[in-house]
Amino acid sequence: MRAVDLIRRKRDSAELSREEIAWLIDGYTRGEIPDYQMSAWLMAVACRGLTRAEIAALTEAMLHSGCVLDFPGANRGKLVDKHSTGGVGDKTSLVIAPIAAAGGLRVPMISGRGLGHSGGTLDKLESIPGFNVNLSLDQFRRVLEACGCALIGQTAEIAPADKKMYALRDVTGTVESPGLICASIMSKKLAEGIDALVLDVKTGSGAFMKTSEDAANLAELLVETGTRMGKRVVALITDMDQPLGGAAGNALEVIEALEVLGGGGPPDTRELCLELAGWMFYLGKRAVTVAAGKQLAAEQIASGRARDKFREIIRLQDGDPEVVDDPGRLPRSSGTLDVASPADGYVAAMECEQLGRACVALGGGREKKDDAIDPAVGLRFHRKTGDAVRRGDALCTLHYNSQARLAEARHLVETAYRFSAGPPPRRALVQRVIGDVPG
Repeated sequence: MRAVDLIRRKRDSAELSREEIAWLIDGYTRGEIPDYQMSAWLMAVACRGLTRAEIAALTEAMLHSGCVLDFPGANRGKLVDKHSTGGVGDKTSLVIAPIAAAGGLRVPMISGRGLGHSGGTLDKLESIPGFNVNLSLDQFRRVLEACGCALIGQTAEIAPADKKMYALRDVTGTVESPGLICASIMSKKLAEGIDALVLDVKTGSGAFMKTSEDAANLAELLVETGTRMGKRVVALITDMDQPLGGAAGNALEVIEALEVLGGGGPPDTRELCLELAGWMFYLGKRAVTVAAGKQLAAEQIASGRARDKFREIIRLQDGDPEVVDDPGRLPRSSGTLDVASPADGYVAAMECEQLGRACVALGGGREKKDDAIDPAVGLRFHRKTGDAVRRGDALCTLHYNSQARLAEARHLVETAYRFSAGPPPRRALVQRVIGDVPG
């Protein structure tokens, strides 16, 4: 086989065989196929799509490019994880993981970095001074054994093909392909040896799936793939037509996550965290209904157990646990700038992806594969869709460290808001559930 032939065939909409896909992924993982050829193949996939058989073959090849973990001790809590397809301001993993672990589940969370305009869990965690997301498998097991949760990036042993392709997709405009998203998520999650998985599939202007139909299609692919592998899987389709919560940017989102763990935080962030954690408790058999699972999640916050669990996770992964009680220890930007409303009325809409790109422009994300991220920069949202505004009110505050980066980000934010004379219709935060639904 030759990589160029597989690129041409996919460019021409041919269906590749299981053997061809396995050969391609194996060759790329071992460094025999260069980035430029894999980039070309990824672009062909993004343009032409993948069949269900190709998605299954790709997921399998990526899963078995490394090892599949095994965590014995079934009597010590089910292994349950959660994954989001990404959006702006989505810091739910930082809240949900300690809630689930505090409530008796084991959460072996292997996460990714930011993709395009969407932030990444690992980048958020690394804004905590000293926090080590690069644990070895032995260290990963020890932390999980000690506190019921570990949050890491992919090691050399875990789906290494996905790790290489993930970074490449981020900078080649090939993030949005449903087949690539499905294979990336499920290869990583199945490698964790989990019993169940809760998926948060975003839809709207700030999501990779812009329409509810596209989001439902991706959700069905993900659920089908996980179910075929013998896992309990559910997908919630949730709104990303505006940022989640009140902040986007790594350290700013950690602060918001701590607010939620402390019993406060923005209502939409709290609501979605409780919903997702409730499903985790239900699928992990810690609750007989989703409603009971949400109540159990709320109890972990109210009692302080979830907050204590996050402090323990940070300590065990070499971070500064004092940030839990003193968020001022997190990185802070040198400057702030308010963007004011140009009119009276209501915020009718927000171009959410544009706001994500503003965060990237400030240095909070990557434009090239090897870019360093500034953990202190980002956006704080003071007005969101449906809110009344008066001319001159602060819509958003930019947190910046570079004057050279400020102008582009400011322009993106200023042009991201739409206004109306009356309040717009409200969108449901959770729009649909697909998969392991009770009854």
